[in-house]
Amino acid sequence: MPDQERSPGGGRLMTGIAWAVLLLGLWLWGREATGGPAGTAGPATGDMAAAGRPPHRDLPPAHAPLDDALPRRLDIPHLGIEAPVTAGGLDPAGAPEPPPFGRPGTVGWYAAGTAPGAAGTALMVGHVDTETRPAVFYKLSTLKPGETIRVVRDGTGAAEFTVDDVQVLTRDGFDARQAYGPHRTGRAELRLITCGGTFDRTTDSYSANVVVSAYLTGTGP
Repeated sequence: MPDQERSPGGGRLMTGIAWAVLLLGLWLWGREATGGPAGTAGPATGDMAAAGRPPHRDLPPAHAPLDDALPRRLDIPHLGIEAPVTAGGLDPAGAPEPPPFGRPGTVGWYAAGTAPGAAGTALMVGHVDTETRPAVFYKLSTLKPGETIRVVRDGTGAAEFTVDDVQVLTRDGFDARQAYGPHRTGRAELRLITCGGTFDRTTDSYSANVVVSAYLTGTGP
């Protein structure tokens, strides 16, 4: 919640078992696992479970994948987000590095994976809040299918993605294939991930994860 104190370390991107399922998802994604239909999904606040699929709307056709290029900035016009992107690897525990906790306005990209816009599934992570205020992905779960995400790439303009799925997945029974596997083989896809559900002060973690799925539909300046 805005301006509400968290316990020390509160608002961390993922802890404990959440990191374990993220690594499993990366393992599956790296082998071109297919997730099939994305399942029940819908816009929800960070403190709610997914509330069902929104009314149908036509989505644009996929654009052919682009060449590799480093991501520099993530823009989500509907949420007013223009966030710098930092490349990360794995931390000492073997989990993908989130952005530094002292940089809550920064988005992390898993650099050992796919570059946003290239064929495959690119993975970006961000904090939902800090100990005292909202962070970059605080309103991520309010996105709806059809809305635009832009990734400004090094020297090549922007890759433009269209949201096709928003899910709030509880940690119990988490389905890594559903969350991180490609929705359609051969497309350039993007996953944005943050915490969701409720914050448990005793475990210093959230009860769920928000996963926004999008696919490449165009390019821009």
